[in-house]
Amino acid sequence: MAQQHGDARDVAAAIGGVGPLARQLNQLHTRLWHEQVDRELTGPQFTVLSLLHTHGDMDQGTLGARARLDKSTAAPLLDRLRRRGLVELAKDPTDRRRKMIRLTDEGRAVAVDLAPAVLQVNEQVLADFSPAEREQFLGLLRRAVRGAPTATEAGAHSDPDTTAPSG
Repeated sequence: MAQQHGDARDVAAAIGGVGPLARQLNQLHTRLWHEQVDRELTGPQFTVLSLLHTHGDMDQGTLGARARLDKSTAAPLLDRLRRRGLVELAKDPTDRRRKMIRLTDEGRAVAVDLAPAVLQVNEQVLADFSPAEREQFLGLLRRAVRGAPTATEAGAHSDPDTTAPSG
């Protein structure tokens, strides 16, 4: 009987852990994103546009690493952005195996136009935190993400277009 009670405690503790809370935070952020930012552009797509806006043209591998995109899903995400006219893809003239990604004027405008709404969503999610708690919370999240294996290291393949919006 004692073992069953211990098992029940473990199960109860598990549902209050990182996975369920991360999922709930993701759901909240995704709902606010769709209501206030954009219904068609995903968070990972916004991240790609923002990285290109901030850092300029880059090869697909570098962009994928900076955006923390799985290799198997970076290409479809970039293709969707290309079809919308937000990025251009071209072969690197010095290394034909590399794809270079360039932000179009329309892509730049989308990143700039949506940034205030993304910041507002951040404000809403963190509204109950003091400024010091916000910095601590975000710092802890960054530390947890840095310490976790990447999708390719873990052997996982997920679609970044369905993960929590960035920003």
